[in-house]
Amino acid sequence: MKRRLAALPTVIAALLVMLTGGPALGSTLDDARTSDARTADATAGCGSAPGLTDGTHTIQSGGIDRTFILDIPDNYDNNHPHRIVLGFHWWGGTAEDVATGQTVETGTWSYYGLKRLAGDSTIFVAPQGIDNAWPNSGGRDVAFVDDLLRVVEDNLCVETNQRFAVGFSYGGAMSYSLACSRPDVFRAVAAYGAPGQVSGCDGGTQPVAYFGAHGISDGNGGATLRDTFVRNNGCAGQNPPAPAPGSLTHITTAYSGCSAEHPVVWASFDGGHIAAPQDGAPGDSGSNTWLPGETWDFLTRF
Repeated sequence: MKRRLAALPTVIAALLVMLTGGPALGSTLDDARTSDARTADATAGCGSAPGLTDGTHTIQSGGIDRTFILDIPDNYDNNHPHRIVLGFHWWGGTAEDVATGQTVETGTWSYYGLKRLAGDSTIFVAPQGIDNAWPNSGGRDVAFVDDLLRVVEDNLCVETNQRFAVGFSYGGAMSYSLACSRPDVFRAVAAYGAPGQVSGCDGGTQPVAYFGAHGISDGNGGATLRDTFVRNNGCAGQNPPAPAPGSLTHITTAYSGCSAEHPVVWASFDGGHIAAPQDGAPGDSGSNTWLPGETWDFLTRF
């Protein structure tokens, strides 16, 4: 009798598996979370208490101190791999400008307006360039990004197929440079008002999903960078339409023929060298710009 009673929990558990198609619900959820954190696309920081906090951090890269600002979701889950977005500042800008959005509209334009769209899905990082620029001399800024990602991913749970770079002007050129040199690291980049190849392009032969935005009165440097990935991604060449001067509108074009995993999207707007264009009015606007929404739609398709 005692043997039968001792075996009773095992029998009941087996019946539950047969009736429900799996183990008890609580066990299923725990196992799912553990499995999620151990996926091949997750980083070493998954499953452990976060080893980093919000705020400014200093690391050694290339023998010098480099800094970045880190923004972790309020409801960060160390068992769930998170998307990561690096936001690169413009020439003369700072990591704080990107993290706060203070040069256009504090809070609303944080991380180019993407943070308010992300909820708790995304880890944001604002790297600081030497002398407030990204010349990438000798590849030092790309190496800094490598070191930064290593530190963040050793301490936080990141989805390695969901790394993105976004930037305006010099920051756009730096994002492009990362697409060239780290196509196996970054899933997609977004470059706004990039002036040309001022941060270099080591490599530049592999496909990377690419979103570009450029004002019609801001030269054609951004189009040259775009066309690198039109070719790399197998897209059909074309001259995308542009809005008429004075129209205060924008036209967004998705290139055809691109590989399914590597689209190219180009947003042309009636304006100059600005980072938060709006329809119907000149100049930057954190609240009214269409650019964060279109960028976020692009990044989240992956």
